[in-house]
Amino acid sequence: MAGKKYAKAQEAIERDKRYALEDALRLVVEQKTAKFDETVELAVRLGVDPRQADQNVRGTVVLPNGTGKVFRVLVLAKGDKEREAREAGADFVGGEELVKKIQEENWLDFDRVIATPDIMGAVGRIGKILGPRGLMPNPRVGTVTFDVAKAVQEVKAGKVDYRVDKAGVVHARIGKVSFGDGKLAENAHALLGAILRSKPASAKGNYVKSVAVAATMGPGVRVDVASASRAGAAAA
Repeated sequence: MAGKKYAKAQEAIERDKRYALEDALRLVVEQKTAKFDETVELAVRLGVDPRQADQNVRGTVVLPNGTGKVFRVLVLAKGDKEREAREAGADFVGGEELVKKIQEENWLDFDRVIATPDIMGAVGRIGKILGPRGLMPNPRVGTVTFDVAKAVQEVKAGKVDYRVDKAGVVHARIGKVSFGDGKLAENAHALLGAILRSKPASAKGNYVKSVAVAATMGPGVRVDVASASRAGAAAA
């Protein structure tokens, strides 16, 4: 049955057409194929060489409508910062004892990790566990900070990390099918704006090469690059 739904959804999409961003998202919503609330993802292929350190596009953005996912946040901190983290809504808070728990028990019941700079020496011991899972705190994306309350609130509000992969593509979730195309478009605009702001000075030629959107179980819809770039520029 799922295969028939997917095939029907594919028929509604013109394979060689590049749709305006809003039209592409409307198609994604209309052609949903799963019974569950699918995640919608935006994929942007960039004209960068990720092997070059100065072209490794990476950043964060708080989506205006959130992602539809409730993130479990772990904060590694000391003293008063532990209290601040709890008051801000962190799900798990602690110091060396939680580092030890991760190290010895492979405990990973969380989706995001925030740490204060003064505990990063201990956090470094679990880098081999957190790093491959994309959980290692990093000052570049605001997850190594003394302002733990702000960091927790941003994650809970729908902050997403984006990073170009080895193929030069940024993949990021922009919400759920249930959001509708309007809210998905607002989130897409915010993400595209952030990606445009992250353009490396050394990048040559066209920065945005191609754009596509898709739901978890649905076919991809290609987006007109000019349309996506205009939307991003307006939000940048």
